[in-house]
Amino acid sequence: MNSRVGWITEVSLLAAFITITGTFKLPGIFPGTEFQLSAPLAVAICAVFGFTKYMTAGIVSSAAGLILGTQSLLNVGIAMIFRLTVGLIIVAFGRSWPVVALVGPVGSAVARLALGGIIGKAAIPLVMAAIPGMCYTALLAWPLTVVLKRVKIRKGKVTGDAV
Repeated sequence: MNSRVGWITEVSLLAAFITITGTFKLPGIFPGTEFQLSAPLAVAICAVFGFTKYMTAGIVSSAAGLILGTQSLLNVGIAMIFRLTVGLIIVAFGRSWPVVALVGPVGSAVARLALGGIIGKAAIPLVMAAIPGMCYTALLAWPLTVVLKRVKIRKGKVTGDAV
């Protein structure tokens, strides 16, 4: 298969995964404490497929959300802050399990602090409300990374591509 076609296909599938899992949220006890299932998946995508594919898939996912009307520019901005934080930390510190487990909560905290700054409300309560979701992200990011690694390796065996 043409490497460009394969790259586009892979990015498109990753964007679809991010978009679809972003629509599922586990409810929290209080408003603002819900957990978005796309967070640990996004961390795993970055760890397995690298920064460029991760950011490209995230931009495609955000564009789809804007086109479908399921996201606003504020949502996209906050998501991009999360993505940049996660991606840059993984680029800087590697893909070991402690980094993968902790980068999601750090990205969520930075995104919530930015949200607080943008809307002019107390940022610390926004971060505190995200703590349950941060715990879920920390717990799920590494197992999802292992699954995606297996999928990527299997894909290489099926198509004969280099992994």
